[in-house]
Amino acid sequence: MNIGGQRGLAFAAVIGAVVAVTGCGQSVTRATADVTPSSTEAIAHLAGATRGTGAACVFVKPDGAQKFGHVGWGFKVPGTGRWVYGAVENPSAKLYTPPSGDIGAWHAEGSYDRMLSDMSTDAYYPGTSEHPYSRYRCTRSSSHDVNNARAMIRRVEARGFLVGVDPRTGKLTSRDCLDATYDVLKAYRTRHLPPAPELSVPNVWVEELWGWSDRTLTPR
Repeated sequence: MNIGGQRGLAFAAVIGAVVAVTGCGQSVTRATADVTPSSTEAIAHLAGATRGTGAACVFVKPDGAQKFGHVGWGFKVPGTGRWVYGAVENPSAKLYTPPSGDIGAWHAEGSYDRMLSDMSTDAYYPGTSEHPYSRYRCTRSSSHDVNNARAMIRRVEARGFLVGVDPRTGKLTSRDCLDATYDVLKAYRTRHLPPAPELSVPNVWVEELWGWSDRTLTPR
């Protein structure tokens, strides 16, 4: 099952471990961020945004990871009309893969339409996904750092995968699809990007994208 790391199976185990250690039950709180809500933009026209303007997208498989969700990312290369996009798919469904192991990490570059087509059809993992990307949320960003985001992609692809206890440190943490998406878009300096604490639930985090567009993604 292509679910971005079995976050759903691990989440229950992680919560149980936290309860055992802290004596606290599960509590989901709404994250805060320095954002100014705005009316939804016609993000379908992002490809033609003002030259020099940045933009970012989050692609969502709402039913992935046993309905806890799976996400991928995309960002615009200002002044070119091109986008860089990708994800950590974790096709093995293992909760831990050491650094430099196969975590199904991929990225590509192309036009806005090519990005939507690739994400809507799981072009890089055809036939293996039970839950294709079916939703995407985007925003324009006056700040951007393409070189920094590209460097983060290289780090994300090499650092392995984890949801649970880190065998190197003994700490409860994560390095999964959401961490990859957040780290790349943060490196890009995406505006209005809410925090994504370790072990966050993708579908919960996606709802924190205030002021971002919200559109259905169908195979193109």
